[in-house]
Amino acid sequence: MTHRRLDRDCTAYRIGHASGRYPIFSPEGARRRAGRWHRAGDPVIYACEHYATAMLEILAYLAGVLPSQQHFITITIPNGVSYEVFAEHQAPDWREPDSAGARSFGHQWVEEARSAVLFVPCAIAPVERNLLINAEHPDFAKIEAGLETPVWWDERLFAPTPPAKKRGSARTPRAKGK
Repeated sequence: MTHRRLDRDCTAYRIGHASGRYPIFSPEGARRRAGRWHRAGDPVIYACEHYATAMLEILAYLAGVLPSQQHFITITIPNGVSYEVFAEHQAPDWREPDSAGARSFGHQWVEEARSAVLFVPCAIAPVERNLLINAEHPDFAKIEAGLETPVWWDERLFAPTPPAKKRGSARTPRAKGK
């Protein structure tokens, strides 16, 4: 597998708890717990290409509860940083919640230090991409995390669904001759 170099700056987003156990831009959580794309112990930081995708990733684990003290960071990955793009044939079972193929692929990517960034599909919205950032890759020092900024969650995301409106009895007039 060969890596490539970014030909422009890339922006990514990560959301985390402001007073969580680990800083938002830290691989410590991944070191302690395996994820879809890594084994426990791997020094990776997950991020998303878009802010809305980062919100979806958090929402997937909240079970309808409005989160508190969530902050986001903007991550700038500069031109010239090494990256790799995952292709589905490399781990066809990647969509499975406990995919051994995806976990093995990500672990091997880290172990071989093939690139600083790995682009992978988002399991929630596969047309979107997430990023794994290898915190021990030499290019990691070039990546910058912005200030932690509070996330504003629209309460409609957590409100009970209102009852459906009943349709009125008004009918649409029919054309003559029909």
